[in-house]
Amino acid sequence: MTGSPLRGRALVTGGTSGIGLAFARALAARGCDLLLVARDPARLEATAEELHRRFGVDVQTMSADLSDRDDTERVAQRLVSDSDPIEVLVNNAGHGLHDPIAQRDLTVHLRALDVMVRAVLVLGGRGAAAMAERGHGVIINVGSVAGLIAQNNYSAIKAWVNTFSDALGLELEGTGVRVLTLLPGWVRTEFHDRAEIRTSKIPDWLWLDADRLVGDALDAIDAGKNRSMPSKRFAVLAFLIRIAPRPLVRAATAKLRKGAAR
Repeated sequence: MTGSPLRGRALVTGGTSGIGLAFARALAARGCDLLLVARDPARLEATAEELHRRFGVDVQTMSADLSDRDDTERVAQRLVSDSDPIEVLVNNAGHGLHDPIAQRDLTVHLRALDVMVRAVLVLGGRGAAAMAERGHGVIINVGSVAGLIAQNNYSAIKAWVNTFSDALGLELEGTGVRVLTLLPGWVRTEFHDRAEIRTSKIPDWLWLDADRLVGDALDAIDAGKNRSMPSKRFAVLAFLIRIAPRPLVRAATAKLRKGAAR
């Protein structure tokens, strides 16, 4: 797209499934070369081959577990390299987290913090510094509408991502680097099955299509926006969350917790 800041090579974490794969497809369709980061080498290879065959772009891969700090450092080093620079970063990797907080063993929560907070900070911060030095670049941080409520520790983590992304965007104003905070709602991917989340009680009208979500997010970048809230229905829900009395929001959140329980 002429004049779009979405150009060059894009690094997508969690780029072999769900929203990450939708980003990879959409960016490849715009002519961006790719660097896909995910844990499964075989799935990375198969995805890279399919995207190269379909869109004709160069697709590199990097197998990494972002809960491992050494792996995160490897990705960060590639991100800031001036050789074949990364022009677009999509901080997307993550997973569901519905384990109780009040328990003696918090291993699953600490791992989630490494993947969805520490890695987002390291890649977002260091990638932003490298892009600012070049005077251009795009960072998309995948937060969540869940970060607007206090449903569980996943909500707490995504509240951090939402705020971090907004703060990074403010810090980078005037540098030529654009930051978009994406707040998805319920998106039809394998994400919920992996997290063992019961979705049968979620109304059909709340579900979003991943390709439409990503398309709207990239359009928002081109339009100069710093936040993308998918669909009018989620924008309305977010507005109601902000203005509704807290006891009402708390009661609605408690009901949602029960509906999504394992």
